[in-house]
Amino acid sequence: MVKNFKHPLLLILAFLPLLSWAQNTGNISGNFEFNAQYYQEDSLIGAEQPDETMLSNGFLNVIYNKGNFSAGVRYEAFLNPLLGFPPGYKGQGIPYRYASYRGDNYEITAGNFYEQFGSGLVLRAYNAPALGYDNALDGFRLKFEPLDGIWIKTIWGTQRLFFEQGEGIVRGADAEFSLNHLIPGLRDKSAQMMLAGSVVSKFQQDDRSDLILPENVTATSIRGSFNYKGLNLMAEYAHKINDPSFDNNYIYQNGKALLASASYSTKGFGITYSVKGVDNMSFRSDRDQSGNNLFINYIPALNRQHTYNLAASFYPYAVQPNGEMGHQVELLYTFPRNSFLGGKYGTYLAFNYSEVFDLQKVNIPDSLDEFRQGYERTVFRTGDERYFRDINLEVRKRINKQWSFIYNYVNLFYNMSVVQGLQGKPNVNASIHIADVQYKIKRRKTLRLEVQHMRTEQDQGDWASAILEYTISPKWFFSIFDQWNYGNPEADLRVHYLIGSVGYIKDAFRITANYGKQRAGIFCVGGICRTVPASSGLSLTISGTF
Repeated sequence: MVKNFKHPLLLILAFLPLLSWAQNTGNISGNFEFNAQYYQEDSLIGAEQPDETMLSNGFLNVIYNKGNFSAGVRYEAFLNPLLGFPPGYKGQGIPYRYASYRGDNYEITAGNFYEQFGSGLVLRAYNAPALGYDNALDGFRLKFEPLDGIWIKTIWGTQRLFFEQGEGIVRGADAEFSLNHLIPGLRDKSAQMMLAGSVVSKFQQDDRSDLILPENVTATSIRGSFNYKGLNLMAEYAHKINDPSFDNNYIYQNGKALLASASYSTKGFGITYSVKGVDNMSFRSDRDQSGNNLFINYIPALNRQHTYNLAASFYPYAVQPNGEMGHQVELLYTFPRNSFLGGKYGTYLAFNYSEVFDLQKVNIPDSLDEFRQGYERTVFRTGDERYFRDINLEVRKRINKQWSFIYNYVNLFYNMSVVQGLQGKPNVNASIHIADVQYKIKRRKTLRLEVQHMRTEQDQGDWASAILEYTISPKWFFSIFDQWNYGNPEADLRVHYLIGSVGYIKDAFRITANYGKQRAGIFCVGGICRTVPASSGLSLTISGTF
């Protein structure tokens, strides 16, 4: 890995003649993105102006393919990172590079790679640029298929920590078995059955004098699935041996996790029920890290991932790896065309209910030796404290060729003291109404109005939000966005957060400019979150693929 390379762009420029030659003998593709923001001070919303006044994040991916061979590099620059991103990203370099070769029944990769075993309960290496999250592995990966219906993956490496590598070494293997391929009597059956298992271990030296820490920590999982026509069943169970860490206050308790779902779908109808239990499953390659750094595994959030701003950005749920028990049910139904409720174009209805509680545990006295367990528990059992609840309903309806609308209702319960770690803050009960109306003025011109309202007596009180967007397809779009905290208990903080945007799209190239105020809050994707500070000013985003 390149560390602290002062002029990595020069390295890319030096390779341009080679890339030109490679383009004639293979295929070059990639993508890029550049985000910059000019910050203005605004004491009313708590927005600060950094010393640089302008900050930026950017990356360029270049991938070369020739037959069975591929290789790639990613250049990144954080000069300096946008507010809200971890300061460890400050600088520039080439933190991602790899070479890979694919044979008839195998594939080998050297360098950086992303990988996931099953649902991710024991291993998930992935990149989420919007979160400032990247735990890519650096080492070797081998995938092979020794027999028809058996797939095996092995990995070995260290994890990315900003522009360096974490201390711990991660090793793992995953095997999937298709019972339909392996059992002759099932080969031609409609039902598809799969069994799989994973094992992942980390090594980190014991550097504590007050504790005896395990240097090798292993996590294992077993999973299976059954699919028959519209019926789908899935379950995965994971177990991790004692792993004293910053996250669990260095106790010697084992960890475990269970994720299961059952779903059925047919034309116009679908229903899914999911359940998840997690206990002491924080798994990092460095036991002393915190925040979003060096996670080996991933625990999915069992709730709807909202896209409308009031529901998505005010009270999003962050997974609690030290203990939670949750479930979710989702119902989808489309009223058919030309029916009483479907009308000419049909009507889409979605209902979602999710709830998360703590685990039932019995605390036991601490000791300063290897028998320090922290608590006792038997099986996954729901405790008395609710962490989160989301009840939401969505209706989508096309009226005619010009008009269509979406209506959402969201009812939230949010435990701020647990989910955000804000001790003493009251639990939030909020109800949100969302109306999204679209009108096609002409063949390529569309006007969209989105209006939202959130009612709550806790935290910052009531909010209203509106977006007016005008699109000239396929190149231009313009929008005005406002969030108004009209119900804030403090009259001076009943502020409008107004943002104007303009964007241009040409084939795979896109440029967007925004000017206005951004409120402080939390940005989450799939249960992984980062704090976004208040800001005011001009931002620019340029992206594209080639």
